Amino acid sequence: MSTVSTFLWFENSAEEAAEFYTTLVPNSKVNDVARGPDGNAFLVTFELDGQQFTGLNGGPAHKFSEAASIFVSVEGQDEVDRLWTALTDGGEEGPCGWLKDRYGLSWQIIPTALQQLMSDPNPAKAGAVAAAMQTMRKIEVQGLQDAYDNA
Repeated sequence: MSTVSTFLWFENSAEEAAEFYTTLVPNSKVNDVARGPDGNAFLVTFELDGQQFTGLNGGPAHKFSEAASIFVSVEGQDEVDRLWTALTDGGEEGPCGWLKDRYGLSWQIIPTALQQLMSDPNPAKAGAVAAAMQTMRKIEVQGLQDAYDNA
């Protein structure tokens, strides 16, 4: 049987990142840390809400890019705000719910309301929500709802 998981190349912060991420996402934990001869972490396996990840301290040869991100679907503005604040601390905001954390890894913090409102069969309402989202950095549920209601 095969196992599919995500493998992340860090310069030298895989263990620190895994510990940080697992404090933010419920149902998460660090499973194992394999250390090299110098005692430093080499491979770190961890789970975020049951999803398997492996972090490698591989040096500076490869950098993260926005071409891959961790997508987190959350209920409500409070959870968007909590994760956004923690993950942008030392990182940077991007458009439309995207951000880069302090390790350079891209995330999308998306409230379930976005998908629900954009799935409306009325194209004017769905389009208004999409247009509102495109003006945002952190997704604001009330702004999405206002756009929907006013369409």
